[in-house]
Amino acid sequence: MGMIDFSLGDVGSLFTDIREAITGEKIKDPNEQAKIQLELDKLEQAIKQGQIEINKAEAKSANWFVAGWRPFLGWVGGVALAYTFILSPLILWGCRINGIDIEPPKLETTMLFNLVLAMLGFGGMRTYEKLKDVAGKH
Repeated sequence: MGMIDFSLGDVGSLFTDIREAITGEKIKDPNEQAKIQLELDKLEQAIKQGQIEINKAEAKSANWFVAGWRPFLGWVGGVALAYTFILSPLILWGCRINGIDIEPPKLETTMLFNLVLAMLGFGGMRTYEKLKDVAGKH
């Protein structure tokens, strides 16, 4: 399960493992397995729909603390990337030219890349919705 993946795949198998531990048997009937999978899919869809509604409410909010966290993360990601790939190498280069032996701190970029790429993906999806004129028609 990925960092940003909200599927219930692991939770569904956990439910199955718990049921099997309690009853001591596996579901052998394919129809029964299909029913259980359908219920898990419905639960997953309800959770995703609930998150969509929360996102809509947050986006409409005039309160900066509620609506401003996404731009804040974007700015933090942009500043961190600028520091990592532009500012830090320039500081290091300037210090070495002047005979100063320091090493600017390095940022952990793995999580940063995940965050920035996810935000770019969401932004791309939003742009696509606007271009296709389907934004807000759900």
